Amino acid sequence: MNEITQAFVLAAGLGTRLRPLTDELPKPLIPIFQKPLVTFALDHLISVRVNRFVINTHRHPELFQSFFAAREYADFPTTLVHEPDLLETGGGIKNAESHFGNEPFLTYSGDILTNVNLQPLIEEHFRRGNDVTLALRHTGLASAVALRHHRVVDISNRYGVAGNFDFANIAVWNSAIFHRIPPHKKISFIPIIGDWIGQGARIGGVVMNDGKWFNISSRAEYLEVHRTILRDNWKPDFVKTREWPERIASSAIVDSGAQLRGCTVIGRNCRVGAEAILEDTILWPDAEIASQSRLEACIVRSRKKVSGIHRDLDI
Repeated sequence: MNEITQAFVLAAGLGTRLRPLTDELPKPLIPIFQKPLVTFALDHLISVRVNRFVINTHRHPELFQSFFAAREYADFPTTLVHEPDLLETGGGIKNAESHFGNEPFLTYSGDILTNVNLQPLIEEHFRRGNDVTLALRHTGLASAVALRHHRVVDISNRYGVAGNFDFANIAVWNSAIFHRIPPHKKISFIPIIGDWIGQGARIGGVVMNDGKWFNISSRAEYLEVHRTILRDNWKPDFVKTREWPERIASSAIVDSGAQLRGCTVIGRNCRVGAEAILEDTILWPDAEIASQSRLEACIVRSRKKVSGIHRDLDI
């Protein structure tokens, strides 16, 4: 069986559209029912027998270093590669070259949440002897990738061929990609692939419209992913944590007179005072809500203390 055992997880983005939530916490580390977003990517990759991870960082690298202090995840080796200057996707791949050798590897965006079946992507890569195989989706947002008869023949309209799919932020790469990216340069891999197509490379694509797909780019989408998980009772097969989704962390202290309504999530070590009412509100770890406060559709970041009445606010 053809397997890929190593992966590069891209976690160096700025999370600009999710600010101010990402001012103090990188987007891949934001919690989804107590579980950091990036860990869904890692669990997903483990389910297809990936057993070694390289993760790039940029903002707040110390928080990644703290989370991965043991240099492993689920007992699998995990290496952090810091980018003091953001290198984008192509530069980031080149910067991690020394960790991958000559074997193929997967790339996976650390800020998406999905349960699409990854196995067909891997199988297609080997079956057709591709240099690169891209996961593609119909998103309804744009169509940057032109796929014809299992081959990507254009990307971002480089050769005038109309696109019909979007890149889904997951791909399989052969090590030949490293020779095509200039070192120490901030560059997307899109123009790299565009050039390579023109030189006869085998760039494949697999349409992966199955499963759920969340690209959490705004506070509204962050709140909605929680609502969807609860409403649909959704739990990816690859998430093995028995208590997930965990609505109220076991270490939280919630007064018996407080009311938790709708899709309210209480993080680790949070405190909620008497007669407080929280509706569709998410508390990150160590937040404190004063007695008789009322919050609706709010997100309270870690270690913040809140009192009074608030609605549709990031605190």
